[in-house]
Amino acid sequence: MSEPARPGMRRIGVVLPLLVFAALALLFWYALYSGDPSRLPSALIGKTVPDFTLSPLEGLTAEGEAVPSFNAADLKTGVPTVVNVFASWCVPCLEEHPLLMALAKEPSVRLYGINYKDDPASARRFLGRHGNPYTRVGTDRTGRAAIDFGIYGVPETYVIDGDGKIAFRHVGPLTETAVREKLLPLLQP
Repeated sequence: MSEPARPGMRRIGVVLPLLVFAALALLFWYALYSGDPSRLPSALIGKTVPDFTLSPLEGLTAEGEAVPSFNAADLKTGVPTVVNVFASWCVPCLEEHPLLMALAKEPSVRLYGINYKDDPASARRFLGRHGNPYTRVGTDRTGRAAIDFGIYGVPETYVIDGDGKIAFRHVGPLTETAVREKLLPLLQP
């Protein structure tokens, strides 16, 4: 015959799992809400953009002409380029879109877009409804280029220097502060 559990041991058996759960919940909360997600490290800062070739967004036109796509060589022309990764299904992409439209009006800014894992018709509707800030748009339907760039998700924005090296990376929707303090200084001659 076994001995009955003592009252103190029963309390520990009930309280210990609750304490473990509370500690884990606090740890997850801290990991989610502390820090700035746009400060995720990138091993590619200072390195040449990966080799890629993107297909054009079929049917996308501007002023009656097809909007061209781009590849890695197009980013090595001596002129800095902002590359923005977007998708029509991305709510934060819609949030940052007015900033991209304003940025596209800056004379010193060359802005290219990568349409990530998106339906071409949906992407065209998105750009038709909200405006197309991009001078070139490539599609990454499979996500292969995104993997090579080290993209975590959309939106993400990169500044590529004139030599084709990644100078800056912003994860998440752009803010006026990020554009003013981080992007624009990197685009000055």
